[in-house]
Amino acid sequence: MLSNLTKPLSRSLVSKANANPVGRRFKSTPFPSDHSNAEGTFLSQVKEYFDKAAGLTDYPQGLLKQIETCSAMVEVSFPVKMGDNHDYQIFHGWRAEHSHHRLPTKGGIRYSEAVDEQEIKALAALMTYKCAVVDVPFGGAKGGVKLDPKKYTANELEAITKAYAQALIDKNFISPGLDVPAPDMGTGPREMGWIMQTYKAAYPSNIDAAACITGKPVSHGGIRGRTTATGLGVFFCLKEALRTPYVLEKTGLTGGIEGKKVVVQGFGNVGFYAAKFCHKAGAKVIAIAEYNGSVYNENGVDPDDAFEFFRKNKTFDGYTKGKFLPTSREVLEINCDVLIPAALEGEVNAQNAERIKAKIIVEAANGPTTPKAEAIMEKNGVFVIPDLLANAGGVTVSYFEWLKNLSHMRFGRMTKRYEESKWANLVTSLEKSSKTTWSEEERKLISYGAGEEELVNSGLEETMITSFKEVLDTSIAKKTNMRTAAYVVAVSKVANTYLDLGL
Repeated sequence: MLSNLTKPLSRSLVSKANANPVGRRFKSTPFPSDHSNAEGTFLSQVKEYFDKAAGLTDYPQGLLKQIETCSAMVEVSFPVKMGDNHDYQIFHGWRAEHSHHRLPTKGGIRYSEAVDEQEIKALAALMTYKCAVVDVPFGGAKGGVKLDPKKYTANELEAITKAYAQALIDKNFISPGLDVPAPDMGTGPREMGWIMQTYKAAYPSNIDAAACITGKPVSHGGIRGRTTATGLGVFFCLKEALRTPYVLEKTGLTGGIEGKKVVVQGFGNVGFYAAKFCHKAGAKVIAIAEYNGSVYNENGVDPDDAFEFFRKNKTFDGYTKGKFLPTSREVLEINCDVLIPAALEGEVNAQNAERIKAKIIVEAANGPTTPKAEAIMEKNGVFVIPDLLANAGGVTVSYFEWLKNLSHMRFGRMTKRYEESKWANLVTSLEKSSKTTWSEEERKLISYGAGEEELVNSGLEETMITSFKEVLDTSIAKKTNMRTAAYVVAVSKVANTYLDLGL
């Protein structure tokens, strides 16, 4: 089905392209980061995690090296006319395709001044392992442009995004069958729509062009449930952990999420929805951090209310329903049951790990915990649900969106009314046999047919719970922590794919 989706694949390990510009509600904001180099680069930390897991497998060293190595990397520089004087500004971007064991590759595009080649390679590697852990049949990829999106107007961002997209299209680094980007830090559905528009302009006759990117607006082929997916996946992992006897015994916590004290660092799309679903389930979200400060209330903060205040004021300073803390990192050390880091990599590190008081950490961000920090917290009994499991909800629902785009039909369209009719007839039969009358509310509850969002959320929950159990079982069997177990699961699946192909 995918053979006609793209031009022939052509890759160089590192190539450089120059291209001319083509003539939210939520968007994550970069957090300040000043410690990552003290414990090595992000890429070196991912390698350390990989090597530890690889040592617990029996695969040939050459195969393990192939799995670890980035398959393709493109660096692009492109000019865009900026400002009233229409002068050109040169922007720099990257796109890494870590693994071609399965195609297409998949991974987000981030806009941040901290973006560099090693970070993109590290994030692409995480995407390979993440997809493998949750059984999404993609290789890993990642992209980024070195810029602060807050410094540019919407029109300027559109020109930058389309120029970056065109540069990648020229190099065959965007295509429904080869490489499918998605939103990441600093980007959202708006940017994904611009990229799809650019791809469609380049390939106007490609009937599957909408599948070149995910995370799009629903009106342009996106899928209902994608906006909440990563945060909801984090919640599903936490909920499953808190009903698992092994985890409860290890942490000393009681079962269930209700009443648990939760701290969230990072209040973009992922952090907001993780906090929102925890709050809705009865947890106390006692602290929320953004890049320029935090809010703390021992009795709990309403995520919706806090979000609206921050949206209007761009700060938590002045929020009367909690104490304002001037930094984003103070909340990491608050006494709580659950810590959800949803900001940048390396926020939990050797400098603060000893002071972490949470019993469970659910990594909503990519790489928020350094290897040294993990060793300290493991010694202290902290149970960490790692990023390549916990935040895989986004890529899972991106997979559903990609399938929707290739099938050209939304989920539930063929079944919703049939299900409602079937269950309504059953209710009628039960009423007759029992000689009772059900209320209209009861009838609607029983006979409701699942629409797209319900089916997406159901598929997401199944994926996250099944994957959590597989990683936990591996952790127990290998007598190792959850992160190493997740890497073992991922490495094994990728290795077996290569071996099954006869490589």
